[in-house]
Amino acid sequence: MSPRHPRLTRGLSLAAAVVLGTAALGVTTPAATAGVGAPAPLSASEAEQGPKNVIYMVGDGMGYNHLAATNLYETGQTRYQVEGDADPEVLEELPGEAVQTYEDWDLLALSTYAAGGEYDPQAAWSDHDWVQTGATDSAAAGTAMATGKKTDNGVIGLDADGESVENLSERAVETGRSAGVVSSVPFSHATPAAWAAHNESRNNYHEIAEEMIDSDLDVIFGAGHPYYDDDSKKLKDPEFTYVTEEDYERLSSGETEFDFADKDSDFAKYARGKQQHLPDRAFGIAQVASTLQQGRSGESEQPYDVKQNKVVDLPTMSQAALNILGQNDDGFHLMIEGGAIDWAGHANDTARDIEEVQDFNDAVDAVIEWVETESSWDETLMIVTSDHETGYLAGPDDQPDFTPMTGEAGQLPELGWYSGNHTNQVVPFFFRGAGSEAFHEEIVGTDPVRGDYVDNTVVADVLMDGFWALED
Repeated sequence: MSPRHPRLTRGLSLAAAVVLGTAALGVTTPAATAGVGAPAPLSASEAEQGPKNVIYMVGDGMGYNHLAATNLYETGQTRYQVEGDADPEVLEELPGEAVQTYEDWDLLALSTYAAGGEYDPQAAWSDHDWVQTGATDSAAAGTAMATGKKTDNGVIGLDADGESVENLSERAVETGRSAGVVSSVPFSHATPAAWAAHNESRNNYHEIAEEMIDSDLDVIFGAGHPYYDDDSKKLKDPEFTYVTEEDYERLSSGETEFDFADKDSDFAKYARGKQQHLPDRAFGIAQVASTLQQGRSGESEQPYDVKQNKVVDLPTMSQAALNILGQNDDGFHLMIEGGAIDWAGHANDTARDIEEVQDFNDAVDAVIEWVETESSWDETLMIVTSDHETGYLAGPDDQPDFTPMTGEAGQLPELGWYSGNHTNQVVPFFFRGAGSEAFHEEIVGTDPVRGDYVDNTVVADVLMDGFWALED
């Protein structure tokens, strides 16, 4: 595990900024949303060009400005900033250079609302209060992303009628692929659960954990260890919040088909990728309670000024999962979540928000390296996105109008938090690799600032109704 660092040495990308769509402005209409969940059928030749592997990376709570704040901290400049009156007819993004590798990929915006909701791009840039109503939670967003079906907040893997719906992990297995989930928060939390379980409440952690353990997933990595606190210190009395004692015991004692891992050295062994050390299936739970780093004790004035936990990081978990899943010649689906970006957003904690976005970005870099050394962009589709924005992060004195964040490299940006909850903004949707051209055919509207957007059901729709469709 490499020590965390400010990442100030990364150079700016010289590639041109992605040009967003230029379709006419307008609110989402019933006609525009009619295609959500039902993409046009793919031809046989198009289907043959689909992805063998899909890596779906979700920065939970990471809106445009979470990424922008991190980029300011790293380099002193950024893009995605907006300045001016709350008037969607005149607002536009200020210029800026890419900092992260994935910022030069294809980019669309992503609407995130739950069942019964909507995204109104005119209202979103006219009324700050509108954006703070009707937001999804991670359960409904995760379910939409994993299944292609909208559902109610708090619900995992069931549609709005309460019926169980197939997720991408299940479709991957049904098509001969492997499947896995990785998270920096408890493995049975909402986002990883959405790719693995079906439950009326995201808070039924024990039921969700049991279903995940008994599922066909090949990799489950996350936090939520019952024997450790948020400082990675051994508890006198274990707390079985995210998994029952019985399920933990059958995992740790080898009573399941999973190779059990909870030590840093276990994850490192998987990440090195030596064949003799790679199991077919692995369950890994980091020695920490709720988050790898965000929940540790202490108040951070700057990123990393409070000593971090000596536990596995998200890049190592991601590399380990890819090596295990990559043993399947038929391919795999892997969901990787930077889950504690959301937790930092709820806390309006700028320093730890930057830490968590950087850990997520490091994981993205590790995955890119894996694709380019162990696979290829011709056979692997990679997505970097979010399930929703958290904290209404923006510039200082942002309301009633819009102001940009500013800052110098190595310093916390000048910014403001305007909520402690989720918001109904669009979030960035970056993508590259096999089959990625299909997403450009699924645009449902145009945001006056962020450009063309797709719905959060789009990946599941394109895969399950197209590239990974089952024969009748």
